[in-house]
Amino acid sequence: MHDVLYVTSEMYPFSKTGGLGDVMGALPPAVHAKGVRTAVITPFYGRMNLAGHKLRLVYSDLHVGYPWPSTTAEIYQTDYDGISVYFVSRGEYFDRRHYYNTHNGDYFDNCERFIFFCKAVLKWARLLPSAPTVIHSHDWQSSLVPPYLYFDREHDSFWKNTRTVTTIHNLAFQGRFSERLFHESGLPAEAWSMHGAEFYGDLNMLKASIAYSDAVTTVSPSYAQEILGPEFGCGLEGFLNAQTHKLYGILNGADYAVWDPSEDKFLPCCYSADNVQGKQECKKSMLSDFYMSEQLVDKPVLGFIGRLRDQKGIDLLIDILPRLMEKEVGVIVLGEGDLGYEARLLEFMEEYPGRFCVQVGYTEDLAHGIQAGADIFLMPSRYEPCGLTQIYALRFGTPPVATAVGGLRDTITPYPDEGATGFTFAEPDGDLFYDAVIQAVDLWHDRPEWEKMVKRAMLKEFTWNRSAGEYIKLYQSLGARV
Repeated sequence: MHDVLYVTSEMYPFSKTGGLGDVMGALPPAVHAKGVRTAVITPFYGRMNLAGHKLRLVYSDLHVGYPWPSTTAEIYQTDYDGISVYFVSRGEYFDRRHYYNTHNGDYFDNCERFIFFCKAVLKWARLLPSAPTVIHSHDWQSSLVPPYLYFDREHDSFWKNTRTVTTIHNLAFQGRFSERLFHESGLPAEAWSMHGAEFYGDLNMLKASIAYSDAVTTVSPSYAQEILGPEFGCGLEGFLNAQTHKLYGILNGADYAVWDPSEDKFLPCCYSADNVQGKQECKKSMLSDFYMSEQLVDKPVLGFIGRLRDQKGIDLLIDILPRLMEKEVGVIVLGEGDLGYEARLLEFMEEYPGRFCVQVGYTEDLAHGIQAGADIFLMPSRYEPCGLTQIYALRFGTPPVATAVGGLRDTITPYPDEGATGFTFAEPDGDLFYDAVIQAVDLWHDRPEWEKMVKRAMLKEFTWNRSAGEYIKLYQSLGARV
């Protein structure tokens, strides 16, 4: 029996494209550790990390009935950190090189893929001995689970005590598709309204989830407020303002079992707030790994890890990079995304050999290496629902320079405030970003003050234990017995 069932399109260590995967690898075990019986269900992708995890087939030929009456799925299960993780398998939908898209754009059948997934989740859950007390869906890919359950509850008493929660990790991605796909989805006609799934003549999957969930959360308190306005509301601000009675902001945590330099398997030398000497060894190793000049050992090195897209402000970094190269600093970028940005960054490598490096792609070892080896972490996001990399940077003693938005504002105490742990600038503007970076570089040269900031940053705690407690209180407020 499962008290809380988490529904997600990715979960670390099995699948991950960004923060959602990290969150889902940490939140369910944290809730489970507080005595709540939890489980996760996610797609069985063709490219998954299953090392060390044994899968078993728990249900074959599960009748899903979408998009054709005869369509079925297989359900696999494994154990992870004390919880059961279930995988929905259907090769033509999930056995692909990428999860959602390629460089050419989104997969043309993403709507059908995740309608199938949501239907399969509920078809499988209906076969359990008892219904989960809470079904908690994450982002648009899982977002039709709450509306399906809402309407099923009207005629199926199995679901009468099940409450639904939707978490918005990034409102910019809503799952917006053709009206035709709504009519094929199996949702009743009454869901096609401005109060339900309809959005300017299209199906909006995330909007449907917000409409029919018992509670809606965002991944930071600031983001919960920001999405009520036109700048960050992505067209849903009016609709969301009518839903504030069930809207909550709960700050993500960090999985310090994975992201802690005192016991990090990816680092050549571990270190802690009480003894940061090992960070210099990590810096030397990082410079070697990226073929950077040895002279940068005694200069500030700036690191950026993230998608190479406008949201992450990579264009702002590109804008100020020539000016930064006039200073005695190094810059390392890790990420992939817009092909134009990738090409421009590769050109910079040729223009500034040994002082600038970009690694197109993402690997965990390089990400950990940059967090530990860089002196200053760059996060010039245009919006950031929560952000995790700045939380990791704090623990690794790499003070961030970030836009004062969303979760960045909730997690960074800006210089020169008392107890400062990093630097922020008011809005996504190249000049403001540059000024904040130079402010950080100047303080880096003041070694006693810099070392105080590094220690304060490393001692900050953003644990999943705290976040899990807030989620459990939310579940209980809905009447769930957890």
